[in-house]
Amino acid sequence: MSRDLYFIAINPPQEICEEITSFKNIFATEYESRAALKNVPHITLKVPFNLPAARHAGLYNWFEQLYINTGHFQIDLQNFGSFPNKNNPVVFVRPVMNASLAAVQKEILRSFHNHFPAIPVMKSEQHFSPHITIAYRDLSFEHFENAWKIFQNIEYKTSFTVNDFHLLQHDGRQWNIVSTYAIKTQQ
Repeated sequence: MSRDLYFIAINPPQEICEEITSFKNIFATEYESRAALKNVPHITLKVPFNLPAARHAGLYNWFEQLYINTGHFQIDLQNFGSFPNKNNPVVFVRPVMNASLAAVQKEILRSFHNHFPAIPVMKSEQHFSPHITIAYRDLSFEHFENAWKIFQNIEYKTSFTVNDFHLLQHDGRQWNIVSTYAIKTQQ
């Protein structure tokens, strides 16, 4: 049975994506970590999951029928964070958690679990820690330690308005947006 890989994410506007990609390029050239360059900058709302290809239409229908009532909301990006795991360190741009971001992620997980109960909700999703990855997987711990000495002191601040989020599907080489959920404005 053919299975497809999906995830759900918020993508910052293009100009912020370009700024974040410049940080990824620093890691690629100075710290030999290129893996993050394969993905567009994003905040994961639902981690990657497999679904049989036959359920593709049902997934689209579920995604389009989500009920998100936060209205448009702002996300502030402030400085950098890390997950200093010895085997798989990560450096990221830090989104500031807010009630709307938490509500959107929680509703997606609640609704997903109700519609696709056979697909487990991961523990990491239940303890939502939003981040925009700039280095991971191929970042050695030694390079992480050297980079973190610098990045923990760099100030980076920007913000953007979230008007939508996306369902992405992996085509075997890259992630592609296959559906967009437009968040309705509040009256």
